[in-house]
Amino acid sequence: MHVVIGGYGRVGRYLAHMLEKQGHTVSAIDHDPGAFEEIGEISGQKLVGPVYDRGTLVAAGIERAGCFAAVTAGDNSNIVSARIAKETFGVANVVARIYDPRRAELYREMGIRTVSSVEWAASRILRIIGDEGQLSEYQFGEGEVEMLELEIPARAVEKRVADVETPGEIRIVAIVREHAATVPAPGERFRPGDRVYAAVASGSVDKFRALLGIKEVRR
Repeated sequence: MHVVIGGYGRVGRYLAHMLEKQGHTVSAIDHDPGAFEEIGEISGQKLVGPVYDRGTLVAAGIERAGCFAAVTAGDNSNIVSARIAKETFGVANVVARIYDPRRAELYREMGIRTVSSVEWAASRILRIIGDEGQLSEYQFGEGEVEMLELEIPARAVEKRVADVETPGEIRIVAIVREHAATVPAPGERFRPGDRVYAAVASGSVDKFRALLGIKEVRR
């Protein structure tokens, strides 16, 4: 797949390198020529110009792109370029980085997926503070199901996976033990130091904590 990246700061550079490692072709756009002075260059195109300039986008291959990622440091540049990619060039998969989480819903209504580092970081820190190491790694749909990560508490050591699962509510999807991940069978027993990833219905998080023997419930 060809991916056009608008913005070649830290996020844009990292994204470009990762995409090329995965076998995709990449074109990157940035208004600052200095952004492209780096060690370990990408093999794709690097174009200097505004990320929302139609001519620059065409030169970057936007007309054949399967994805456009707007990751500059400015919300306005990101959303304008994302809308042009989607509405003018019909790019199917468009994602924009935003700093102001209040704008996220508006952009989602436009059909543009957003990533808010402020929202993500704040949410993650709140979880660490309030939930004793339990992290919500991902939310599905509108948050009806969460992917939770936690270290197995002492009270749950030797419990079986089946002991903490509930059909339709809680499913253990992976255990990381000594740096290796497995998809556990229902009879697998938890060991000290296990990190557990569980898909949990949002209304069943407290139940999951109780099954693991974790005190009190989240707010």
